[in-house]
Amino acid sequence: MKNYYQTLLLFLGLSLVGCQKEESALEKKIDQVLNTAVYQYNSMATRLEEGRFPKTYFKDTDKLETSDSGWWCSGFYSGTMLYLDQASGSDMFQQEIDNSLGHLEKEQFNTSTHDLGFMMYCSYGHANRLNPNPDYERILINSAKSLATRYNKNAKAIRSWDSAPWNKGGEDDLVVIIDNMMNLELLFWASKHSGDPAFAEIAVNHANTTMEHHYRDDYSSYHEVIYDENTGEVKQQITNQGYADASSWARGQAWGLYGYVVMYRETKDVKYLDFAKNIADYILNHPNMPEDMVPYWDFNAPDIPDALRDSSAGAIIASALIELSTYSEGKYLSRVEIMLETLLSPEYIAEQGSNGGFLLKHGVGNMPNKTEVDTPLTYGDYYLVEAMVRYKEIKN
Repeated sequence: MKNYYQTLLLFLGLSLVGCQKEESALEKKIDQVLNTAVYQYNSMATRLEEGRFPKTYFKDTDKLETSDSGWWCSGFYSGTMLYLDQASGSDMFQQEIDNSLGHLEKEQFNTSTHDLGFMMYCSYGHANRLNPNPDYERILINSAKSLATRYNKNAKAIRSWDSAPWNKGGEDDLVVIIDNMMNLELLFWASKHSGDPAFAEIAVNHANTTMEHHYRDDYSSYHEVIYDENTGEVKQQITNQGYADASSWARGQAWGLYGYVVMYRETKDVKYLDFAKNIADYILNHPNMPEDMVPYWDFNAPDIPDALRDSSAGAIIASALIELSTYSEGKYLSRVEIMLETLLSPEYIAEQGSNGGFLLKHGVGNMPNKTEVDTPLTYGDYYLVEAMVRYKEIKN
């Protein structure tokens, strides 16, 4: 990989060349943070063992926690580097991206997970967008085929977890989590590029089922709905990663918002746009949303205002709202700017050479199970970098 200082100078030079107008203070801050991200991901690449993918970082022991390619977060590492190359107009990370994609390739045939959108579209999808390649297309189509095997025609939904031992149901349980809305983008892509409408039909059916059974009257979402796989009947509406079954787990609200923005983009059906706006209004106007717009890990956490924030939820919400603003005459953008100002501050952005190479601090993975609490998260980095890239695009 190129020396960091070479890549940083290249990045700065290209950024300056690309500016056709005076940048706002926020845009300048974004440029600074993107440069920090370049440094951090160069550093992280030197720490990763071959075939491993970053998950989080333990500050006390200065140790990266990593995974193999089968973990749901495996696609975010190459996806983040692809966005950094896009932002700089360079190929500074290409060698590391290619290496990462090579280790991910076998997951195209993984039918044991619903997370192939995260794993394969956030990696190969972006790689193909920036550098169209028949091999990338083949891998993405196979990934969509694998995801489609998890579709249940009775419930009209894609199975999430194969088992969830905390549930009180039986062997006929079909577990669907709100996170699964994020995997539908892969199916739409596959329909367009294969000519097979079945992929898009699965995505639409899943989104409609989720609208009906995951959401309460106020447009907050349950984390998990359990269906009878034989009849499609709803058996339970619960949560696993939030505070309580009736609470609003922040990242769950973020996944749903992002997912329905994608649904509108791909179908142009106004019902999805209206639904996304209603979710956005619920989040932004919640009485427990802090003024700096970075949410607590659960909007109903019992120890607010002392509850931990979840920067990853903030990053996902910011990215989704930026796209939603383009369908809403700029509405939501002022709130996004407050959110980004906070997330890009020293409170949340790591100093160069710290945080194990991650960019964003203070994520909350799974509070009830006490895993990945107040720590960097690979998807937090991915969606923050995506939000920064999207913001600069609509401003320029």
